Amino acid sequence: MELNSAQTDALSIYQHLIRLIVPRPIAWVSTISTSGRTNLAPFSFFSGVGSKPPSLLFCPANRRDGTMKDTMRNVVSQGEFVVNIVSEDVCAVMNQTAAELPEEESEFQTFGVAEAPSVVVRPPRVAGSPAQLECRLMQMIRLGEGGGAANIIIGEIVHLAIRDSVLDARGYADPEKMQVVGRMGGSSYCRTGDRFELKRP
Repeated sequence: MELNSAQTDALSIYQHLIRLIVPRPIAWVSTISTSGRTNLAPFSFFSGVGSKPPSLLFCPANRRDGTMKDTMRNVVSQGEFVVNIVSEDVCAVMNQTAAELPEEESEFQTFGVAEAPSVVVRPPRVAGSPAQLECRLMQMIRLGEGGGAANIIIGEIVHLAIRDSVLDARGYADPEKMQVVGRMGGSSYCRTGDRFELKRP
């Protein structure tokens, strides 16, 4: 199969990408609105950027009508967000928070997700997440206009919180204890329990 992206509709391109770029880590992003209402939503176009400055990015798309989703609007207006790492034990409720709720509803309340206060930023953490990355907005890049258009949110990580019970002997997150999940294509997810090592040259 050969596809010219300029001659292929965006939905088809999306369906190909989510099956080719796998597994994808999940940024479970918590934000807060100008009125103080919390929001929580997952994004699987997500990656670390670098350690100097410590930074990450995630990519919320526009709604079908071309407007910003709640997460993006809150990040742009408030300049802060938290990326909550998704482990197996919170995966099911994370999936529920992907539902499109009215602006006045909070996913934390609607789906019974326990909050924990952040240390540096205003948006709360997900209490059940094994690790949280508190971030301040560095840059927002609009890559297109209209429905489904891609955007990039780049955040500086200003505080890291890692549950003590998932640390290894050196004080770093232990993959075996974290039990993080990844996103595949369609409705599929993957576990990170099957691992192997290669020494770097």
